[in-house]
Amino acid sequence: MNRIMSYMLALTFSFSLIACASDKKTESSNQKGKKESQAMTASQNTAQAPAFTLKDQLGNDLSLADYKGKVLILDFWATWCPPCRQEIPHFIELQKEYADQGLQVIGISLDQQGWEVVTPFVEQQNINYPIVLLTDPNAYNAYQNMLEPGLRGSIPFTFIVDKEGNVVEKFVGYSDKAIFEDVIKPLL
Repeated sequence: MNRIMSYMLALTFSFSLIACASDKKTESSNQKGKKESQAMTASQNTAQAPAFTLKDQLGNDLSLADYKGKVLILDFWATWCPPCRQEIPHFIELQKEYADQGLQVIGISLDQQGWEVVTPFVEQQNINYPIVLLTDPNAYNAYQNMLEPGLRGSIPFTFIVDKEGNVVEKFVGYSDKAIFEDVIKPLL
């Protein structure tokens, strides 16, 4: 049993290092060559964002359906991931600048240690948008399956969802604020 646990721990650690070390990748053709990004492109097929209901740090349910009619940035991240931490100030600024126009950022933490590590991080960063813990493996799998196979498992990964609930853009790895703005502005 210890041998299996050691193997799983080593595999998880290796996977985490690879995931956080990845360069910026996007999954749309309209971002190719923009800014200084090194975009890795794929299809831009729109599909409905998979439904989920997850708990926020107060224990309240947060459901994707509650945000119908808003443009959403769904950021899948973790406190231990440097590119994730680097993107968070962008999301704070975007929430502040565009909330009154119908934007809602939702942070979906992948931290297995739970609120014990997430709450202090949220407070330290003064995050101004809802954070939930990804405790539903079906929700994780549904979003991962929307990514190209070679990009699955990396974090951060971010989905832009339009007012009708369609995924219009997917990003894997770090992205600059301007790239997110280019996508959300026409949707607002």
